Amino acid sequence: MYNIHSLNKISPKGMELLSDKYQSSGVENADAILVRSAAMHDMDIPESLLAVARAGAGVNNIPLDKMAEAGVVVFNTPGANANSVMELALCGMLLGSRDVVGGINWVQSIKNEGDVAKKVEKGKSQFAGSEIKDKKLGVIGLGAVGGPLANAGVKLGMDVYGCDPFISVEAAWHLDSNIAHVNTREEIFSKCDIISLHTPLLPDTKHMVNAETIAMMPDGVIILNFARDALVDDDAMEAALASGKVKRYITDFPNDKTASMAGVVAIPHLGASTEEAEDNCAKMAVKQIMNYLENGNIINSVNFPNCDMGKCSKPGRIGILHRNIPNTISRFTSIVASGNINISDMLNRSKGAYAYTMLDLDEKASDEIVAKLQQAEGVLRVRVIR
Repeated sequence: MYNIHSLNKISPKGMELLSDKYQSSGVENADAILVRSAAMHDMDIPESLLAVARAGAGVNNIPLDKMAEAGVVVFNTPGANANSVMELALCGMLLGSRDVVGGINWVQSIKNEGDVAKKVEKGKSQFAGSEIKDKKLGVIGLGAVGGPLANAGVKLGMDVYGCDPFISVEAAWHLDSNIAHVNTREEIFSKCDIISLHTPLLPDTKHMVNAETIAMMPDGVIILNFARDALVDDDAMEAALASGKVKRYITDFPNDKTASMAGVVAIPHLGASTEEAEDNCAKMAVKQIMNYLENGNIINSVNFPNCDMGKCSKPGRIGILHRNIPNTISRFTSIVASGNINISDMLNRSKGAYAYTMLDLDEKASDEIVAKLQQAEGVLRVRVIR
């Protein structure tokens, strides 16, 4: 029986996937934790804990290195909320082109003055905007969100440019052939009327929109940020909005500065806030937890490498979470061989400082073999899966 603890309310669509091998428990003896937004940085990690699954993409609320050192695999659910975010980005594009928010707020300000209909007809011109058809849309990052947004732009009659040096083959297959592929972000910045950001936050992407890159852009550009707050330099954005260089900045990540900046449409982080997205994230998180606990497979981990040997069918299977150091595999195989046990299949993957090795055995490993593996240099945790 596996013990599961939820730090947040998780969609029933996910929880109902758990078989009778699972039961809810307190955090102190949990094998796995499901989490959405709860902060885990100051939390004591129980010795029983094997995995954490975040029902969403961001993992800022989870201490990844601390978990890795304890041999705890952390999963997230990339792509499960992608359509929800894409639809909101599409909405943001329209909100940036048409001053719908300003018009709505103005109507609310005059609603008690009388003759509202007459005032609306007289004053509506101050909120006039422009169509997105035939505009140049630049999408930086053509993954699960950016790719479908680029496709939608083509269908809406826009000239779409995309930039993603790390695009996967699968993502590329799904792109509309009418999307113009460019090699650098600078080409997007210099060509496009509307620019949408869909990249992770990395040293190379932090403040990618700054005073220097804004200067490359056409006057009156609209910038959309539904990816990460720090992709945009807020000081540079404030100056660009004040000068009119940027017509409007649409962000799903309000902060103390942007929430009060003129020209900003600040959305309260609603990208994944749909019933469908919450259901999809919960189902993916639960499936990943079950696959790891029952078969030892790692799919969509953020602190250990993906490693998948399918359903366990051999008499024995061991999963070893360890540091990524030389000669590790030879140490493991020597230990298993010392017990006169044949390794029928093996898979090893690494990710930065950490690695994961799966061993399928022709017979169940003895307690002595498991103890020796646990004591080997660099080993963080040994799991006897079968």
